[in-house]
Amino acid sequence: MSMRIRTSALTAPTVAALAAGTVLTAPAAGAAPKAAAPKFLSASQLPPHPTSSWTAGPVTDGFPEALGLCVSTEGVPAYDHKHREFRTGAVQLTVVTGTAAQAKALAKHYDDLIRTCADRIEKASPDVEAEGRDYGKLPVEEGARIRGLHTETSWGATDIALLSVGQDGRTVTVVGWGQMGDFEDAPVAAFKKTTTTAVAKLY
Repeated sequence: MSMRIRTSALTAPTVAALAAGTVLTAPAAGAAPKAAAPKFLSASQLPPHPTSSWTAGPVTDGFPEALGLCVSTEGVPAYDHKHREFRTGAVQLTVVTGTAAQAKALAKHYDDLIRTCADRIEKASPDVEAEGRDYGKLPVEEGARIRGLHTETSWGATDIALLSVGQDGRTVTVVGWGQMGDFEDAPVAAFKKTTTTAVAKLY
C-alpha cells in the first residue's frame, strides 16, 4: 500500500532522509534463544473496508516500503523484520529483537518517528500540509499507541492514515492503515481493536 498519502513530491531519497532517527544498540550475539514466529493479522481483523473486502498478502521477510514515509530501518540493528500487506491500504510489520529492553527501545523509536512524521513531511515538501494526532495508549501486553496522520496537497489530494506501535516481550509490531479522506473518515475505534488483536497475536 502507499498509505494513500499522496506525497508524490517526495522522492525516494527524501523519504529515506525523513525517516532518520536515533541509532539503537545492536543485540549481543546469542543474547536470546530463538522464539516462535509472531502471528500476523488476518484480513477479517482489519477495520471494515468501505467499498470492498480486504485481501491479505503473504508474510514476507524484510521491511515494507509502504511504511517508508514515516518509519524506516535506518539506525535500527539487523533484527528479524517480517511484514504482510493487505489490499488495498493496510500493512503490518513485526520485528523480533534480542531482549524485551531492546524491543521497548525500538517501539519508542518507531513511535517517535510516527509522532514527528507530519513535521518532517512539511519540511520536505512545501506542496504538502500534514497534521498528526495522538489517539492514546492501549493496555495490551507491554503497551501500544495509536496515531493519525492527515495530508493535503496544494492540488487538493487529501489522505488519512492511522498507525500504531505495540510491544509484546521482545517483539514489536507496527500496523498501518490508509485511504482518501480526513480525520473524520478514520475508523479509530475499529483500528484500536485491530491493534489490540495484532499485539495479542504476537505470541
